[in-house]
Amino acid sequence: MSSNQKKVRQYSTAAKLLAYTVMLIVCVISLFPFVWTILSSLKADPTMEPGLTWPRELCFDGYVTVLTKLGVMKYFFNSFFCASISVIISMTHISMSSYVIARMKFRGRGFIVALLMSTLFIPGVALTFPVYRMVTSLGLYNSRWGLILIYSCSSIAMSFFVIRNYFTTIPVELEEAARIDGCGYLQTFLRIMLPIASPGISIAAMLAFLGYWNEYYWASLIIIERELLTLPSLLAQFETSFTTNYNGMLSAVVVILLPPVILFCCCSKFFIKAMSGGAVKG
Repeated sequence: MSSNQKKVRQYSTAAKLLAYTVMLIVCVISLFPFVWTILSSLKADPTMEPGLTWPRELCFDGYVTVLTKLGVMKYFFNSFFCASISVIISMTHISMSSYVIARMKFRGRGFIVALLMSTLFIPGVALTFPVYRMVTSLGLYNSRWGLILIYSCSSIAMSFFVIRNYFTTIPVELEEAARIDGCGYLQTFLRIMLPIASPGISIAAMLAFLGYWNEYYWASLIIIERELLTLPSLLAQFETSFTTNYNGMLSAVVVILLPPVILFCCCSKFFIKAMSGGAVKG
């Protein structure tokens, strides 16, 4: 074996070792808050046993309170209903607009893209008054549909960026073949482009669902009736003017985190497929 081949093998081994080290550090940093929350939720008083330590005595009072006394299933339904309907509505209009901008050339296309991307720099808190006034004037205050309206118009830029980039990887020859077969723009989109771009749309939908599921600001501002509250709003039930039930709050956090973790585990293959580039090779 030549010296150059030995150097290449050494560099390859060093690169793998560095990659595994970085991945291990990232995993530890990512899992630390989750493990800390689980361990703290099993402590009777997390403030008396701080840090990443095993509880002196396991306490499940917080989980009992969340699962029985607070009726967590109705909060689950509210969160799932609002997040699911919002994802369906937002993915429908975002996927269609992404296809038009990615595959068609028309005047002002760059300006429209710039407007959409500029929304990434606008904090949601800055839109509180106009959005609140709009929801109130439409008679949607304190209703699930008011929250769905806000969610459906949120995170458009990020979803648009993911889906548009995926559409650009699809060969133009597929559209030309569909035109020859007599398909119009709508038929081409529904029968050809949409199935091929489904991994990209799936990952955008998953990211949007996670964002809607964990959203607290608008849910606590628009919804005031207890029966309509979402899961993140459940956290406010453990805080009073004088005390905070950290055991119950952290138990609720664990319950809220479980569905997104399960969803990501089930949809991880779509994430990998979407990040790999495209479903069709030219």
